[in-house]
Amino acid sequence: MPFSEILRLAFQNIRANMLRAVLTLMIIAFGIMALVGILTAIDAIAYSLNDNFSGLGANSFSISRKWNDTRSNRGGRRQKPGDPIRYEQAMDFQERFDFPATVSISHWATSLASVKTATKKTNPNIGFVGVDENYFGVKGMDIEYGRNFSKGEVVDGHAKIILGRDIVKTLFDDKPERALDQIVLVGSHRYRVVGVLTSKGATMGNQGDRAVYVPLANARAIYGTADTDYDLMVAVHNATDLEAAQSEATGLFRQIRGLRPSEKDDFEIFASDSLVAILKENTTNLRLATIAIGLMTLLGAAIGLMNIMLVSVTERTREIGIYKALGATRKSILAQFLSEAVVICQIGGIVGILLGILVGNIVTPLLGGTFLVPWGWMILGFTLCMIVGIVSGFYPAMKASRLDPIEALRYE
Repeated sequence: MPFSEILRLAFQNIRANMLRAVLTLMIIAFGIMALVGILTAIDAIAYSLNDNFSGLGANSFSISRKWNDTRSNRGGRRQKPGDPIRYEQAMDFQERFDFPATVSISHWATSLASVKTATKKTNPNIGFVGVDENYFGVKGMDIEYGRNFSKGEVVDGHAKIILGRDIVKTLFDDKPERALDQIVLVGSHRYRVVGVLTSKGATMGNQGDRAVYVPLANARAIYGTADTDYDLMVAVHNATDLEAAQSEATGLFRQIRGLRPSEKDDFEIFASDSLVAILKENTTNLRLATIAIGLMTLLGAAIGLMNIMLVSVTERTREIGIYKALGATRKSILAQFLSEAVVICQIGGIVGILLGILVGNIVTPLLGGTFLVPWGWMILGFTLCMIVGIVSGFYPAMKASRLDPIEALRYE
């Protein structure tokens, strides 16, 4: 019997028992939907987090003061900060770091700033950041409109400002072109807008969209003290040199901090690739747990399908006898019943995959991710449905193919 004829008979028998087939395939569909939906959401969120973790750049690392655990008098533990990275130390490092890399110095002055125009004002929860001309390149932040600060503006502390995207939404009705060359006030200080940043989203507490950026000397003049802590970020030109750059940076910064050979580092170096590694490890565990749960759901669907197929064999015993009397072979009978099981599973799989993509991409934006078509998980869904169809349909199909034609024709 040609395969096309086997498929035609499979669809015909499914239509003849539509309610039973629909109930069975919906069990499979919901199992696949849960599997693909959760995996899609995990992947979309992971990609979004990866973009945000790569905010320092894929080839970058930061140097910051060290926080040590110390035991308090009451037996608890508290964090004791190391000495702040002072401006002179940061500048000394930038000048002396002789490596194919770009060094940026910045200072997050406050998170309680308020930005206003003549008619509108933000809430007092805006970040006010002093940066140099290298900051946006090292952080992987793009300027959507306008320009970056020049070196002269950074050194002289000009009253220029670059706005995060949320500030533009509040003050300029989300029209960044209107913000350029306008005067805004941060506290009592006037600034001219020279740029607007591309939105980075709010994943993992990213505050870049709710911050304004001014030349480092300007922020230092307003907020700087003897104990102000500055941030150092380094972006190497070649990703393969990242470890060598970290080693050289550690040695140089120990000299700048005046540490003796016996003293431990009082600063920390944190690479963006370590964040990505943590993310990959955690999302891998989540994916494995999701696949395990999905497989358990599909196991229940497989048992249900096998039961349905066994009932179908019993109900169609006389029909099988007629087929055999007309010359159908055991192989064609087995192929027909196996095809029915696989077709039911694949239809359920298609429905489940479509629902899974829909559900996954509805949940994802709510958690800070972006739309994603999960081709890998779609293939996994089809493969699992094929396996479920073959496993659950094989025994009923084998039972049907082994029926004695004479006994089958006498069956009532």
